Amino acid sequence: MKRWPLALSVALWLALVPQLGATILGNVRGIVHDPQHRPVEGARVTIHSRTSDSSRATQSNADGEFEFNTVLVGEYSIEVVAPGFATSVQQITVTSGSAPVLHFPLDLAATRQEVQVSTSPELAGTESSTTESVVDRQEIFRTPGADRTNSLAMITDYVPGAVVVHDQLHLRGGHQVSWLVDGVPVPNTNIASNVGPQFDPKDVDYLEAQRGGYSAEYGDRTYGVFNVVTRSGFERSDEAELVTSYGSFHSTNDQISFGSHTERFAYYASVDGNRSDLGLMTPTPSVLHDRDSGLGGFTSLIFNATPADQLRLVSSLRRDHYQIPNTPAQELLGIRDLDRESDAFVNLSWIHAAGPGLVLTLSPFYHFNRGDYAGGQGDTPLVPDDNRASNYAGFQATLAAVRGRHNVHAGVETFGQHDDISFGLRATDGSGLALRQQQSIWGNVEALFVEDQVKVWSWLTLNGGARLTRYSGALNETSTDPRIGGVVRLPGLGWALRASYSRYYQPPPLDTVSGPLLNFALQQGFGFLPLHGERDEQHEFGLTIPFNGRPFNGWVLDVDSFRTRARNFFDHDVLGNSNIFLPLTIQQARIRGWESTLRSPRLFHRAQIRLAYSHQYAQGRGAVTGGLTDFSPPAEGYFFLDHDQRNTLSGVLSLTLPRRSWATANVSYGSGFLNGDGPAHLPAHTTFDVALGKSMGENWSVALTALNAGNRRYLVDNSNTFGGTHYIDPREISVEVRWRFHY
Repeated sequence: MKRWPLALSVALWLALVPQLGATILGNVRGIVHDPQHRPVEGARVTIHSRTSDSSRATQSNADGEFEFNTVLVGEYSIEVVAPGFATSVQQITVTSGSAPVLHFPLDLAATRQEVQVSTSPELAGTESSTTESVVDRQEIFRTPGADRTNSLAMITDYVPGAVVVHDQLHLRGGHQVSWLVDGVPVPNTNIASNVGPQFDPKDVDYLEAQRGGYSAEYGDRTYGVFNVVTRSGFERSDEAELVTSYGSFHSTNDQISFGSHTERFAYYASVDGNRSDLGLMTPTPSVLHDRDSGLGGFTSLIFNATPADQLRLVSSLRRDHYQIPNTPAQELLGIRDLDRESDAFVNLSWIHAAGPGLVLTLSPFYHFNRGDYAGGQGDTPLVPDDNRASNYAGFQATLAAVRGRHNVHAGVETFGQHDDISFGLRATDGSGLALRQQQSIWGNVEALFVEDQVKVWSWLTLNGGARLTRYSGALNETSTDPRIGGVVRLPGLGWALRASYSRYYQPPPLDTVSGPLLNFALQQGFGFLPLHGERDEQHEFGLTIPFNGRPFNGWVLDVDSFRTRARNFFDHDVLGNSNIFLPLTIQQARIRGWESTLRSPRLFHRAQIRLAYSHQYAQGRGAVTGGLTDFSPPAEGYFFLDHDQRNTLSGVLSLTLPRRSWATANVSYGSGFLNGDGPAHLPAHTTFDVALGKSMGENWSVALTALNAGNRRYLVDNSNTFGGTHYIDPREISVEVRWRFHY
């Protein structure tokens, strides 16, 4: 298969339109009863956030029932106090859209002073057939390198099958994932072309990672939904934190943040800056022309206007600058390509509790994204220039109703997109060739959804819904996609067996190619076909096993098996070794595998273990159905895609040490990606990361981090088709200092 010329690739760079969806709210219900199972009326029930000062209280009614609407995703303690009874406390993790029903059997005060019942975070969402993982801010802070501005370690270290290849996140063999901030979508049609972050991981309170069996509410990005719950200010009281670091390759990742709250208002704001001589993954073991730098700001405002109304405003602004890494030969030729990116978003939400179990959420949003790829004078035979500015404006409205056995979510989501694009090619061989194409393109997506979660019996929950999507752009497409699933809680064991069947439609790019650039492509022997939306079908089965007896009491094992079939499968081709890509679609793809996660409780009050394993196959079939058409597939049968890696394992060990110290180690194993055109794969590889930290008093802390501590240098991928050639980053050692102070 021949490589596509860099200039033509730049000229034909396209991107995908994402889908919307999701919330960060759950509903927590419960029943309080005495030892004879009679309801306890008037018990005071308080829900406390385990990561902030946020808390709410209510009382049980005549039937012993209580309910909390609009509970944010996160970890909570629920305390029940009633006269004459011992206090009862349960721990729970709330996931988006969940509505767990808790039981509080109260003992007489003379019998027992306090009852502690701990519910594992993985069990909080067992009413849903969604497969997901939750990572909190302390895990992000202590995981080696996870709080760096450009890092995705908070995903790759904890989510099975998640890997970063050519600076792009791959999950379950695909690329397309949804990003939501506080439940509001941040649409971006440039998933395969932008490499800059949209926010700093230091601003994250919780990350909820869904990877299969989504409800109809959660959009159409098949391969992953990442719901980011941001820092709110409720975890601080007139406090600021300064984070500064320095490490290998003259790297820095600095931030200053401020936050505070009253009973009704909370704010959080941060400014961050980063730079390094090692930015993007390199095409050779040498690090040449690879600097990156970035500057960003983030703000979160929450106002509880009334007990039933909350307003939330989240905004972010970033600008990033990347040098495109060179090979030694390119360095001698004086090639100096650059990529400059800008990103800004504003999300506003009004959350209204219309009554018991009834919540209305209205969220307008705006997102701006710019990518400017600039070729240098050393490029030959053509100097590319690609400048794109994308504006997205949209709105989502969701109504959630919890009534008896039903947990219903319905809503509408829509956004309009406007792209201003300028492509240019200029010859350096004296031919005088100079081509430029300017486009102003509009498009929009509308979606309706309805989902019901029915608790048929205490041991059986069924989920069913549908999502209707209409796309208008270069072409018009409509799709109606069912989502069904179920969860069986095995009596006596507490095990949860889940299954789901889902269909997804992912809208195509807005952009097209016309005029002189299309003529130039045809002269070079390339064709161009319109891009249609990807249509996927996914089956999934899973089992969650909590261990309740010694010696593994508190451990949770989760196993799932999935199979995804795709038509017009989205992939991309690399622009040289730039890590900047253009999208295309392949006729068919199938991705199948099984995954497992294992999480321990706090062992000996000092240690915790998290493991994430994936075994999967990612294969394609047929020719390119959209985009450039020079790719020639095998004559028959399936071929392995360039991001096929059979086995991926990540293990994180966290230790709390004496003298207010801690240590975290991470081991990452991969069996190797496709070697060239395959079917052989590259050798297996293992890296080791470690972080050590110590608090000095209440206000100061220091951490030492070593990434790829063994300095293993190996080839990550060398795809002749869609990925390019990239080596793993060398060892990086850094020191980080944090200072918290009052103002």
